[in-house]
Amino acid sequence: MASVINEAPQEKAEIPLFRKLSYSLTDFGGNVLFVSISTYLLYFYTDVFGLSIGVAGTILLLTRCIDMFDAPIWGFLIDHTHTRWGQSRPYFLWLCLPFAVFTWLTFTTPNLSGSTKVVYAAVTYVMAGILYTGISTPMTSILPNLTNDPEQRTVLNSYRMVGGNIGLLIANSVVLPLVQLFGQGNDRKGFSITMIVMGVVSIAAFLIAFWNLREVNAVSTQSISLKESVKATKSNWPWVLIVLTNLFYWIGTTVRSSAMIYYFQYNIHAKALVSVAGGLSAVAVVGMILIPLFVKKTNKCTVLIGALVLAAISNLLLQVVGANQVAVVVLYCLGSIGTGVAAAMPFLMLADAVDFGEWKNGIRASGFLTAIGSAFCVKAGSGIGGFVPSKIMQYFGYVPNHAQSAQSLIGINFSFVWLPAILFLVAAIPMFFYAKFEKNEAVVRTELAKQD
Repeated sequence: MASVINEAPQEKAEIPLFRKLSYSLTDFGGNVLFVSISTYLLYFYTDVFGLSIGVAGTILLLTRCIDMFDAPIWGFLIDHTHTRWGQSRPYFLWLCLPFAVFTWLTFTTPNLSGSTKVVYAAVTYVMAGILYTGISTPMTSILPNLTNDPEQRTVLNSYRMVGGNIGLLIANSVVLPLVQLFGQGNDRKGFSITMIVMGVVSIAAFLIAFWNLREVNAVSTQSISLKESVKATKSNWPWVLIVLTNLFYWIGTTVRSSAMIYYFQYNIHAKALVSVAGGLSAVAVVGMILIPLFVKKTNKCTVLIGALVLAAISNLLLQVVGANQVAVVVLYCLGSIGTGVAAAMPFLMLADAVDFGEWKNGIRASGFLTAIGSAFCVKAGSGIGGFVPSKIMQYFGYVPNHAQSAQSLIGINFSFVWLPAILFLVAAIPMFFYAKFEKNEAVVRTELAKQD
């Protein structure tokens, strides 16, 4: 059977540094836009675009419900893509411009009113979400095809997560200052121009990644049917557990990021600290860099459990420090170390789940399995995570651009402090069952190597 990609490398072949850095640019390019959406869109809708918080939250949920189902479709398309550039890599070239354009449109306010305004918001958000799925799915599906050495995969994933965290840092720390700079009091203008700048940065990152990455694992040109793709999930319990953990993690982290600006503005009266906390949260890079060491000393599920517990405890301690702004920022940054590591681990573990699926069912459905395990979880989690705090704050009487009542402040506090902590702890539970499968990964790789 012909192959569109080169022969698989030797197990211990070293990945060149420039390719590791190029891989990091994929998540960097995705996050400068996606984090802007997940962090600021609810606020943009309510306080800039002019939607009620109930309508805004409903748009976030319904559009996510629509576009989260495109994850398996994108995965299926990747599994059926056979070009001279590989399976996953060409999507960075094809989708970087459309993704940037629709993100810009999402943060642009045309002269519309009534239902037309709601439709515009929903359509642009859906399209940005669909395109993000299309460009983020190959970030994960390409990993098993970059190398079959588990240590190199861990290192590559750490580079990717560091790049993603730098993108997160930029989105969290420069968006609001740029809005103020470009808008000069006109936030509609400021957000629109800012998203053009962020879009250019994102496009450049994806093009560099496309140019430098190479898929080197041999992949058959034989197409995998949808039935076979679904069969790859059969009895693939490591994959099921990863999906559950990743889904609850993304619900929790999106609740946290969506409620953050409200908590800082109304509960501790320090809206300017949103950018400061976002910038300082780059300390999460330290945890990501140390992931290979942590995994080597313990194992992947232990590292993920520890990260989720750290994030939960840091959030709960916010209740203790109250309105102490310095303590809030410190705890937010500490929690970001936990969320950063927790975000990285499932993407690494999905590569092992792809191996397990091939060993168990004889089908290597990298695109399909990683699409659901990564993009679907991100999209579903982000949709639910954006909807829930909006409904909680609506229930407690939140009114945009006004001093909040004591009851409203309770709703914001629960959304930012308590709910994310609960969800992080729930996310940790499946990993206690994952340990027994992780012990058998070496056996799985050995038997797959013999089949080759």
